[in-house]
Amino acid sequence: MLQDDIVTARQLAITYHTAARSASPTDNLTHVVEFILVGFPGKQEIKLLLFFMFFLAYVLTVTENAMIVVLVWTNLQLHKPMYVFLGNLSFLEIWYVSVTVPKVLVSLVTKRQGISFTGCMAQLFFFLALACSECTLLAVMAYDRYVAICNPLHYSVIMDHNLCARLAIGSWMSGFLISTGKVYFISRQTYCGPNMINHFFCDVSPLLKLACTNISVAQLMDFLLALLILLVPLIVIMASYVCIISAVLGIPSAQGRHKALSTCASHLLVVTVFYTASLFIYARPQPIDSFSSYKLVSVVYAVLTPIINPVIYCLRNQEFKIALRKTMGTSCTGRGFVLT
Repeated sequence: MLQDDIVTARQLAITYHTAARSASPTDNLTHVVEFILVGFPGKQEIKLLLFFMFFLAYVLTVTENAMIVVLVWTNLQLHKPMYVFLGNLSFLEIWYVSVTVPKVLVSLVTKRQGISFTGCMAQLFFFLALACSECTLLAVMAYDRYVAICNPLHYSVIMDHNLCARLAIGSWMSGFLISTGKVYFISRQTYCGPNMINHFFCDVSPLLKLACTNISVAQLMDFLLALLILLVPLIVIMASYVCIISAVLGIPSAQGRHKALSTCASHLLVVTVFYTASLFIYARPQPIDSFSSYKLVSVVYAVLTPIINPVIYCLRNQEFKIALRKTMGTSCTGRGFVLT
């Protein structure tokens, strides 16, 4: 069945463009202008099942995260640094899944598996930019918890509106800057065939496997930039939690220690899931050989993580529950119903 899908993919419109390299007028290389995303080959029944699973995941992700953004925006009691950063994270997650999942849905129900070279690089750029921004944003959220627990009396002074705005904007800017550097070196490679990407979206490792020129510089820069955007925020997170744990251990009552740690448990779980998958995929000097493992881990951090993040953050958060009841109560009262 895999061979049938590959044969079908080969029958799609695959166009090449011949261009001369500047090194020599006679040194012509064939440049790929369209890639084929292999995605998830298999029987049509399996593809339909995957379609409904991805579609459900996409709808849930957008709905959950949009609800958080609306709640943070419309409820004054949630206008606090922790929730402002969470609103940024939820807004990011909406676009994070929108970069990849719609294309997957189309490819599962149609034969349209092609993506132009420009479209592929654009998808790679925005996916990496949003993923890198999330790394920095998670570090900012850890710093916020550090200030709240270790310096509670000065929290409102330290985490004022201006600092929150700078931290949020800096998180987005750092992600897009790192992505620009990574995609620059990847897009400069020559892709002269084959043009079949053994993945469900354009990602670093499967793209570099198709390059027909020396990729050592691109691999090195990708690895170094990945380490920079992953390890620097991770060090901030780890340092913050070392200080948090030290401060919590100094709290005399068990109830006080539990209350302090409960505000960090959700963030710590999200960080663990996100960084485990991201370090496995990107912080490696060599590409992953097993693309079955690559796809599986990619599904975890590209599709499943954005679904569970809102649940993890909001399920045990009383302020969010109160804000949600208030918002739903106001909405239902306006329609002639009253929540009890």
